[in-house]
Amino acid sequence: MNKKDLEHFQQLIQKKKEEVKKNLDYLRSTVLDSTTREATGDHSAYSYHMADLGTDNMEREKAFLFAARDEKYLKQLEQALERIRRGTYGICRVCNNEIARARLEAVPTTTICFDCKVAESGRR
Repeated sequence: MNKKDLEHFQQLIQKKKEEVKKNLDYLRSTVLDSTTREATGDHSAYSYHMADLGTDNMEREKAFLFAARDEKYLKQLEQALERIRRGTYGICRVCNNEIARARLEAVPTTTICFDCKVAESGRR
């Protein structure tokens, strides 16, 4: 992969990283706000209803799951940036061939080419 391509993917990954961080900040503030309100007993009148409390808990749980997913993706983005720095970005970890640009555009954190991914999926 040439230097221009690496710079392109580095910018793409940085942009995705910023988006994920913004989303994580929002999720954390949402979860933190609702948890703080519940811990301090600061509920609106409607939230004392069992169904509303259940909905609040479900929404909080979804936010925790989304935050965990985003944290995992953020780590994968960091690892992709590290591979760019080491000069191993875009190289399949299975066959050591170059990963197609179209695949990297679709999944910039991938470490495996399409053919190897298909073969790996077929073995399961």
